[in-house]
Amino acid sequence: MADADDVRRLALALPHVEEIDSEGFDFRVGNKGFVWSYPERNPGQRRVIRTDVAVLYVGDEAEKQALLLGEPDLFFTACGYEDTPLVMLRLAEVDARRLTELVTDAWRMRAPEDLVGDLDATSGNGRRKAARGRAGRVRRVSPPRRTRG
Repeated sequence: MADADDVRRLALALPHVEEIDSEGFDFRVGNKGFVWSYPERNPGQRRVIRTDVAVLYVGDEAEKQALLLGEPDLFFTACGYEDTPLVMLRLAEVDARRLTELVTDAWRMRAPEDLVGDLDATSGNGRRKAARGRAGRVRRVSPPRRTRG
C-alpha cells in the first residue's frame, strides 16, 4: 500500500525533478509532467485533487491499454483522458516495488535523453532502458532474450 508521501519520495530521488506547487503532488522533469495528483472532475461540482490517485505518463496508447486491461485493480482512466498517454493509479492498491518501477518508467519517458543515460549509468539498471524512437519519442525497450545455442 502506497500513498502520496511515497510518490513524493520516489519522484524527488530522480535527477533534475521539479515539484510544482499544487494542492496535491505534481512532478516534472525537463518541464514535462510525469506523475501528479488526480484532479477528479464531476459535472456540476468543483474539481477535487485526489492524492490517493496518481496520474502517470505511460508513453503511448498500447502501453496504456496493456495496463488498463492487465491490471484493472491498479489502473483506470477517466473522461477527458481518452486520447492521452496517461493512466490513473490507485495508490492504496500498489506495493512499493511496483510504484518505484512505474514512477521511474514515467520519468524515463519524459526526461531528456542525457538525463536518462545518467540515471542508467549511476543505477546500473539494465533490466529496462528507455530508447529514443524515430521522432525523438521515448519508448521502452526490453533487453534481448537469450536463445539456446
